[in-house]
Amino acid sequence: QVQLVESGGGLVQAGGSLRLSCAASGSIFRIDAAGWYRQAPGKQRELVARSTSGSSTNYADSVKGRFTISRDNAKNTVYLQMNSLKPEDTAVYYCNQQGVVLTPQGLKPLDAWGQGTLVTVSS
Repeated sequence: QVQLVESGGGLVQAGGSLRLSCAASGSIFRIDAAGWYRQAPGKQRELVARSTSGSSTNYADSVKGRFTISRDNAKNTVYLQMNSLKPEDTAVYYCNQQGVVLTPQGLKPLDAWGQGTLVTVSS
């Protein structure tokens, strides 16, 4: 069983920075893609940033130039560096990791979510 543990959320003033981390543990065979999503109160969950093993990354237009996603493949960890934060960035941030896990029945697809971490940006 794979577990994702997120950390790094908190309260920050507008213009400040935070760094989120998401570490995956378990019988992971391979991570193919990792991403961060967020959900603000009363809104749907939206993609913030995503990175694939082919070094392809994509960002929501609202965070381009301010947020950077990175991965440490050896640690199965994905990070989100958030700079120049704005009040509209306030949300619960979720990480997602996709790939392949090793089970007693063989290799199975992985699509796991973290528990979410709250980011609050005050004006």
